Amino acid sequence: MELGRTGPACAAAALLLLLLLAAPGEAEFDPYRVLGVGRGSSQADIKKAYKRLAREWHPDKNKDPGAEDKFIQISKAYEILSNEEKRANFDRYGDAGESQGFSQHQHRQFHHFHEGFYFDESFFHFPFNSERRDTSDEKYLLHFSHYINDIVPDSFKKPYLIKITSDWCFSCIHIEPVWKEVAQELEALGVGIGVVHAGYERRLAHHLGAHSTPSILGLMNGKITFFHNAVIRENLRQFVENLLPGNLVEKITDKNYIRFLSNWKKENKPHVLLFDHMPVVPLLYKLTAFAYRDYLSFGYVYVGLRGTEELSSQYNINVYTPTMMVFKEHIDKPADVVQARDMKKQLIDDFLSQNKFLMAARLTNQRLFQELCPVKKSHRQRKHCVVLLTGEGDKFAETYEAFLTFAVANTKDVLRFAHIYNERQPEFADALLMDDEKYRGKSAVVILERRNSAGKIVYKTLEEAWQGSKEDNFILLDLLDQLRTDPGLLSSETVLADLRDELAPMFLIRWFYSTLDYILDCWDSLFHSNWREMMPLLSLLFSALFILFGTVIVQAFSDSSDTRDSPPSEKEEATTKTEKNDTNFSKESNRVPKKGFVEVTELTDINYNSNLVRLRPGHMNVVLILSNSTKTALLQKFALEVYTFTGSSSLHFSFLSLDKHREWLEYLLEFAQDAAPIPNHLTDQETRGEPWGRVRTTIPRCTPKPEGNPPAAQGLDPLKTNCINCPFGWNAFSRAPYRGSTSPRGPR
Repeated sequence: MELGRTGPACAAAALLLLLLLAAPGEAEFDPYRVLGVGRGSSQADIKKAYKRLAREWHPDKNKDPGAEDKFIQISKAYEILSNEEKRANFDRYGDAGESQGFSQHQHRQFHHFHEGFYFDESFFHFPFNSERRDTSDEKYLLHFSHYINDIVPDSFKKPYLIKITSDWCFSCIHIEPVWKEVAQELEALGVGIGVVHAGYERRLAHHLGAHSTPSILGLMNGKITFFHNAVIRENLRQFVENLLPGNLVEKITDKNYIRFLSNWKKENKPHVLLFDHMPVVPLLYKLTAFAYRDYLSFGYVYVGLRGTEELSSQYNINVYTPTMMVFKEHIDKPADVVQARDMKKQLIDDFLSQNKFLMAARLTNQRLFQELCPVKKSHRQRKHCVVLLTGEGDKFAETYEAFLTFAVANTKDVLRFAHIYNERQPEFADALLMDDEKYRGKSAVVILERRNSAGKIVYKTLEEAWQGSKEDNFILLDLLDQLRTDPGLLSSETVLADLRDELAPMFLIRWFYSTLDYILDCWDSLFHSNWREMMPLLSLLFSALFILFGTVIVQAFSDSSDTRDSPPSEKEEATTKTEKNDTNFSKESNRVPKKGFVEVTELTDINYNSNLVRLRPGHMNVVLILSNSTKTALLQKFALEVYTFTGSSSLHFSFLSLDKHREWLEYLLEFAQDAAPIPNHLTDQETRGEPWGRVRTTIPRCTPKPEGNPPAAQGLDPLKTNCINCPFGWNAFSRAPYRGSTSPRGPR
């Protein structure tokens, strides 16, 4: 009986346990619980919790064995809660469509559990299981080392379109059909395709600046640009086209084709004309022009445009078939032609790779020299170069034309022709000709073979200077025939220095273009990049503003300090003194002395005239002479002594620093002692005409300080009194008529 009762209970418990084991992910993974926030938390609280936990559980800082799994759960939880749509789905259904808490093992258990039911995951059309998903992205998967070592250098030859994806991503599944179609189409045109799985390549995803999935970005010349529009075919094609420079292909008509083809000598490149009936340059041609921009110059002719009839007629162009022509040293006829109704990338690459160089290219840099004359690797890969060492100008034009004719007739896979200007590459010419007098002012031909990348070569120079005659042609042709069977014919050896880059722009021009590119990048980032991408730019901008602001503040304070400490110029001094004197006269005439206030001003070169020289008749200025060490104590005592005279409008009080104006004071005292008596019969007109006043000096004796009045008030003789070791002294300067040619100078 008891067994019958316990049977159903055990079955129910077993079923419940089976259900719990079957779907552990739903019970275990809760993004709110992982981040430790409530369901009503704001985005700011969620972000704050995520940052705190990410710092704590980052595998680089936390050495716990489970730190990496914990960090993944934290990232997945934040990915759900930071997206309002995913968060709403989780709150409503308990599943945001991104069950990041499932491990691969747990997911397989769940899959096997419900595999027997009819409504498996294919019923809902959500192929979350990576085993059932399309594997077309696998060949494009990128790893960090592969990206750094291969993809970035290759981005200088072709643009890359890279997708950042992850498992359990609704949006990634949504854009997958469009991405697959566009990736196949662009790859056929020459665009590199890459896919980064953020779950397995977190380091690479962080390096690319992708903080959400899916993300699409372009890589060109090592620079990353993010795609921000709707994921449709037209937008992705336009995005790739915008990555390319705008001046890759020049539009050619009857008016400019001669100028375009004649630039081969200046640019030292073959020129390619593309004839097609499309009004805009096809993306395939732009990608081709970018890939071969260092070797060829490209022009596009729209054959349906009025103004291209002469061009099409001259070169006998079939307007219904795309045509590609390569022009080298002769612009009247193409060096090679290819026509095809369906111009494929492989056909174009094969055609252009055979016409990358001129028939007798000028060696303008070391890279071109290395490609034209590669280092010998084996007997079968031996290549010889025939180099014409000549000069510039019409004097050498005939010899160059003869050499070019010989090169056109004898060019082979194992034989390359080139020429070089002695004046522009003197080290190269001196190493091969050894400053031989018979070649001075003439052209010479050298046959050489590079032995290693360090500059070692073996060579043979023609015994006579190159004139371009038939005899010279026979001699050179005979040497080349002998060289096929006897490589030891090149008996001389030397080491060549690297060639100088003749076509490299000047430093200022390179700096200008680099600055312009950086400004354009910053402008583009300002409108199309997120804040994380903008942080370096904003940091640089605010640092520059801070430095500029600090410099202005420091300069302002230093200028004011210099103005205050340094004496003004003579003109400024005269102007300042005149203005201040006028102001002082107007103030003194209307000034009412303040009771209970002692005004003691420092006597300087600026207020010297107003305080002493231009005192009104009957006024007196009592000056205290002191040093910096006794300034504080003496000024207080001086103020107490003269306090009773503050009500008088004819008495003024100043102090003079002995440390600053010792020389002036000695001169002033000597001047005052030598002063002659002033007669009393001077008229008022004479008095007004004399600008200087008489100086009277009073120095008190070393006697006990009298009560009340200062020493000047005790009737002391100002010219005969003397004092040694006085605690302080004062001088009284009065304004009286003075006649004479000598005037005391102000303190300096």
